[in-house]
Amino acid sequence: MNKNSAIDGHRLSPSLIANLFVGLLDTALPLRFPPGNYGEAATYFWGSEVTMEESIFQPYLGTRTIFKMDREILRPSYLPERLPHREGHIDQLAQILVGALKGERPSNVLIFGKTGSGKTAVVKYIENEFRKADGARMVQYFYLNCEIVDTPYGVLQSIGNKLIENFHQRIPFTGLSTDRVYNLLLEKLDEEKRVVIVALDEIDKIVQKNGDDILYQLLKINDDLAKARVSIIGISNDLKFTEYLDPRVRSRLADEKMVFPPYNAEELFDILSERSRLAFENGIADEAVLHLIAALAAQEHGDARRALDLLRVSAELAERQGDEHITEEHVQRAKNKIELDTVVEAVKSLPTQSKVILLGILLNEEIGNPKLTTGELYTTYQELCRKTGLSPLTQRRVTDLISELDMLGLAHARVRSFGRGGRTKEIQGSVPTLDVKKVLEKDEILAEARGYRLRVQTTLL
Repeated sequence: MNKNSAIDGHRLSPSLIANLFVGLLDTALPLRFPPGNYGEAATYFWGSEVTMEESIFQPYLGTRTIFKMDREILRPSYLPERLPHREGHIDQLAQILVGALKGERPSNVLIFGKTGSGKTAVVKYIENEFRKADGARMVQYFYLNCEIVDTPYGVLQSIGNKLIENFHQRIPFTGLSTDRVYNLLLEKLDEEKRVVIVALDEIDKIVQKNGDDILYQLLKINDDLAKARVSIIGISNDLKFTEYLDPRVRSRLADEKMVFPPYNAEELFDILSERSRLAFENGIADEAVLHLIAALAAQEHGDARRALDLLRVSAELAERQGDEHITEEHVQRAKNKIELDTVVEAVKSLPTQSKVILLGILLNEEIGNPKLTTGELYTTYQELCRKTGLSPLTQRRVTDLISELDMLGLAHARVRSFGRGGRTKEIQGSVPTLDVKKVLEKDEILAEARGYRLRVQTTLL
């Protein structure tokens, strides 16, 4: 075969062949070749004469993967055929919603639970079960994440467009009034007799941002419908968010309530064992490693997402090192990596003034002054404001921002009493100094502070 191959009358360059080849790695190849044996696959598809252009990926394409199947199995978004330790919640939700299959409007449901407790997975699992049971196509089930679709217009438009097959008739992203979009949704819903179940994940986020008017519209929509019926499933991490709702909305929304408890270590172990069986060959992740990951995740509110991320990152670190098994060392390294990634994202999202305060804490650590009073930190803060050209805030406002850094876990601030001398906050950093300093110095507003070092203060006795 020549390097420029003719397929269907088109000539393919080596770079295009390479791109096509890479796209096949995680799809067709595992069916024909052992995982990671991509050299044999290349010869099979293109012949021994084909050579790829030089690329930074070449050394890694030949490495053997420890994943038996797609690593997406270890991501929280993957929906398995079975959800261990949530069978009771699935049955409870099925009993509430089964009336939809008879053409009846089921009760609205509010589902509460901490992050990683299986709420979203159960709701999506029920959606799949409706597809199996609903031969008459009586039920339409829509899932929306209100952290992404976070406006009343967006929610109504998204539901409406799921009912409209013709692309040219779809509701535009902008340009109409919310009332007009609501009326268009009414028209589409009432075109036939059906039950529409709308699952609103992170429902508290849209209420915090926009108030509860959108919930009121969705809950009263049945009063305006002749044929169709609509039910709402709300999912939230915040048990108290209903306290802020209008009484009319609260009474209609919470027909039924469900609370998902956090997973314990043994339950997390069972979840990890099932996913590990799908993702790896036997022995790659032994029970001791899975127990360690389960224990670490159980310490953090029983978060199954955290446990799965920890297993996946541990496996990826083992794979990059060329190891055939996941060890406890890989798990500890993965834990540190995930924690650092979390800290980095939190630091990136800070307001500029908070970044200056955090930088002041880290700069003091560099010169051997890890514990600061509010006054000492404020002096450093003023110095950095002069350096960067920012207008300094008052000391009272800076004290508030220090408290916010403490709440985020980026600093420790505890009140210390000096007897008659009064009280002050003692402030310490709680993040990796060098890594976080690099992140802060990438902010263009703080460009003038790059490489800046505080003068060491000498006290004369």
